[in-house]
Amino acid sequence: MAAALMTHDEFRSALEEAIKGKSANKAPFSIAWATGQLSRAHLARWAENHYHYVGPFADYLAYIYARTPDHMTEAKDFLLANMYEEEIGGDRHTDLLIRFAQACGTTRERVIDPDNMSPTTRGLQSWCYAVAMREDPVVAVAGLVVGLESQVPSIYRKQTPVLREQYGFTDQEVEFFDLHIVSDEIHGERGYQIVLEHANTPELQQRCLKICEIGAQMRLLYTTALYHDYVARDLPELNLAA
Repeated sequence: MAAALMTHDEFRSALEEAIKGKSANKAPFSIAWATGQLSRAHLARWAENHYHYVGPFADYLAYIYARTPDHMTEAKDFLLANMYEEEIGGDRHTDLLIRFAQACGTTRERVIDPDNMSPTTRGLQSWCYAVAMREDPVVAVAGLVVGLESQVPSIYRKQTPVLREQYGFTDQEVEFFDLHIVSDEIHGERGYQIVLEHANTPELQQRCLKICEIGAQMRLLYTTALYHDYVARDLPELNLAA
């Protein structure tokens, strides 16, 4: 039986359910971070990888923007504003990430060198590009903004206090996280509103639900791989109780 068109409330709940249980908060790397069990070297490896996932985020959005129909004016405005914030609306977000990476003991050169990302990170980056270039723009917003970006505040709210209280990072060094707790909450909600409004057929709604689920799985896989690639060999007895 074909799926029926859901109301906005039903669809919103279904989108949230598609992500639920797959949050990157559940990854062992995230748990170790939130419980203060990682070293600064481990955090440096995270930054070297994370740069290659979030660094091109404005590029992903640009591909979606270019293919979004002109009648979706608010959606295009949101995508453009999001790109602006990432790149030139104050400090470039990647520069803030590099500042944190340097505080962890690595260098700008290492961070921007793609040879220092893991194969799983490369896979996440490639998936983001593929979604942005090939999916219906509404589906792409669902995958990248709802499935990925909307998770960020819940992840960083658990990790950022630990950076200050246990690791002793300064406010300036953790500005990347403070900024995204606020900005990605706004972006995530705008993404939800775009998807709720423009996924106006049962088929589009189902495609959005599926890509949200896949996006959450991709981020969980990426974060889990960081633990296996960089942490497991150093801390084989890591306590992952959360």
